[in-house]
Amino acid sequence: MRLRSRREFDLRGLDAKEQLGLPLVYKDVHCDVGYRLDFLVQDKVIVEIKSVDALNDVHLAQVLTYLKLSNCKLGLLINFNVAKLKEGIRRVVNRLPE
Repeated sequence: MRLRSRREFDLRGLDAKEQLGLPLVYKDVHCDVGYRLDFLVQDKVIVEIKSVDALNDVHLAQVLTYLKLSNCKLGLLINFNVAKLKEGIRRVVNRLPE
C-alpha cells in the first residue's frame, strides 16, 4: 500500500514524506527516532493510517502527540477497516487559533 500511496501524492503534486522519524527529547534523553509518522504532507498535515475495528482514545492521543512534537496543526486519522471510508476519517487539530 505504501508504494501506491506514494504515487497518489506524486500524481497530485504533493510533497509527502512517509515513515518519517520524529525525534523525542525528554530532559537529558534524546532519541533520534522516538516516533514514526505514517505520512507528513506538505510539511503541514500528518496522516496516520490504521486498520482497526474502531478508532479509540489511544489513536487520537497518538496523533495529538505527533502534532505537538512536530509543531503541525492538522492531522488526519484514517481507519480503513470500515464499510464507508468517510466513516473512518477523523480530523485532529492542535492549538486551533481563537
